[in-house]
Amino acid sequence: RSCSPGRARHTNASRRACLIARFGDIYAQERLDAETLLRTYVSDMEMVQRIIYIAAVESFHVAKMAYRQLKIRVRETLSLGHSGPESLEDTVLDYIVRHEDLYDVQASVNEVIRSMNINPKISFPPEIDFIVISTLIRELCRVAFSMQTLTPPLDIAFGTDRELFSETKYHRSFDSDFTAVLVAYHVWPALMENDNVIVKGEAVTKR
Repeated sequence: RSCSPGRARHTNASRRACLIARFGDIYAQERLDAETLLRTYVSDMEMVQRIIYIAAVESFHVAKMAYRQLKIRVRETLSLGHSGPESLEDTVLDYIVRHEDLYDVQASVNEVIRSMNINPKISFPPEIDFIVISTLIRELCRVAFSMQTLTPPLDIAFGTDRELFSETKYHRSFDSDFTAVLVAYHVWPALMENDNVIVKGEAVTKR
């Protein structure tokens, strides 16, 4: 029998559009809510923005790992009785898209917070826990997980301090030195599809 494209492939374009829009909403809403919340504990705005950026990076990393692990488990289960007409890979993808509630988002949130607690680039008053921004982390994990079910998947750009500022990847923050060529730190990651920028991130440039 010929392989027919699965439901996940048929809905790929609409799911992609929704997830890109959701990523933009998180930047506009949950990110700012988290910023406001963190400012009550941390007076240094740069540290607040670094915390949020690292939360985004860690959320994508942890959600991608969770997706890979779930995919392995689903493939092992479905391969036992798979007969087609779809390929096993399409069947696995369809199953995950239909049962995204199998994703243990709380476990990912906990993992992100653990990683942030040992990250040397960010600090927090010892009496406070990064759990205060768990709403932001949860929404980022959810969208990052769902982005792995797309073909091709969406991911965020890898950014480092002091990298050359890229006009194609980032907007400069309003308080940037617009003549500076190096990124001092990142505020929000760029969203990528393969090597193409889908949504620009935000960075601060300073001399």
